[in-house]
Amino acid sequence: MPDKVTALDVAARAGVSRSAVSRVFTPGASVSKRTADKVRNAADALGYRPNVLARSLITGRSRIIGLLVAYLENHFYPEAIERLSRSLQQRGYHVLVFMASNSGEEADEVMKELLDYQVDGIIAASVGMSNDLTMRCEVAGIPIVLFNRAQDDDRLSSVTSDNYHGGRKLAEFLIAGGHQRIAHIAGWEGASTQRDREAGFTAGLKAVGHSLFARGVSDFDFDKAKAAARTMFDRPDRPDAVFCANDHMAFAVMDVLRFDLGLSVPNDVSVVGYDDVTLAAWPSYDLTTVRQPAGQMAEATVDILLDRLADPETKPRRVALDGPLILRGSARLPKGYTP
Repeated sequence: MPDKVTALDVAARAGVSRSAVSRVFTPGASVSKRTADKVRNAADALGYRPNVLARSLITGRSRIIGLLVAYLENHFYPEAIERLSRSLQQRGYHVLVFMASNSGEEADEVMKELLDYQVDGIIAASVGMSNDLTMRCEVAGIPIVLFNRAQDDDRLSSVTSDNYHGGRKLAEFLIAGGHQRIAHIAGWEGASTQRDREAGFTAGLKAVGHSLFARGVSDFDFDKAKAAARTMFDRPDRPDAVFCANDHMAFAVMDVLRFDLGLSVPNDVSVVGYDDVTLAAWPSYDLTTVRQPAGQMAEATVDILLDRLADPETKPRRVALDGPLILRGSARLPKGYTP
């Protein structure tokens, strides 16, 4: 077996110092283009790659960000993870993804395991943080940003869409369409996204003297959403419109309405969702929904995280980004309506 190529070998071939090689492979370090080209050419010729883990022991930074995700069934999250990963990579960081359920105990156990990998920071996507783990990360100097979730904890930064006003937009839209029996199928009730979307929606209804005609809960789960739709709509006095707390559930509800119950969307029932995932624009669903600005949310999350890494005294921030109402064919369009 050939000997492993070292930075000293690269330095000798390039005719530079060992420290110059180190600077070339250290993101953000100052080095001239001429030196960088010589070092990289020598490294390529010798098949050298820097030992990132060894360097992290010296610098105290792994340049790895831990990303904790509750589930990937919702199409919003694969897109969000891609955007977060690309944004971090452009800034010299990489992502280590761990999966956890919404269960507090499981999330805590997975989080402890993630900390063992010496991550520089943590992004928790739709996963809550316990007080104990928040304190542990704070003491260790590991910043945390909640993505698409918020918590009543002043130590935690968060980035979401403006879920309350998004929900209210949908209520105003359905009322403008003349609907009288308006229902809601909720997601997981422990999530701030669900709480705020429903609060905005019900406030919008109440403002014009309406209230929810029916309500179901499906925990953001596709099969549970189908079951909730059957219970809600397989009856003579069914709703004439329904707001599903995310697109993932709205697709399930539309399938039940059209293929199980033989109802027309939107002639018999208007269906609206939240997220505007790629599938929402497909002709099969053509879903009216509120768009979560995933790109802006990812950039804001990375900005907050890296700001706190650069200056631990930076105060936590809570960002709620407005998302537009996207009008398509799954809901009755009021004449002359503009959101």
